[in-house]
Amino acid sequence: MEETDRQLGQRLEKAIMSLLERRADTASICPSEAARAVYEGDDDGWRALMEPARRAAWRLVGDGKVEVTQGGRPVVETETHGPVRIRRARR
Repeated sequence: MEETDRQLGQRLEKAIMSLLERRADTASICPSEAARAVYEGDDDGWRALMEPARRAAWRLVGDGKVEVTQGGRPVVETETHGPVRIRRARR
C-alpha cells in the first residue's frame, strides 16, 4: 500500500521528536537525520525525504514543539536559506 504524504509527514515528525528525546536538552539535529531514520533502503534514497523532513520540522515549530535554527539562532521559514538545525523549543 502506498504511503500518503500525510502518513510520511507523521512518521517524520515522530522521528524528529524521537531523535531529540535521545539527545541533551540543548542539542540539535539535522533534518537529514530524520530522513535517514524514516528511509527504509540502504542507498541514498533518504535524500528525497529532505524536503518532507523540513516541512515536518516547520509543522512542529507551529505546534510549539521545536525551533528551527541557523547559526544557533531560531529562524522563521521565510528567512531560511541553506542548512538548518532542529532543536527542542526553549520554554
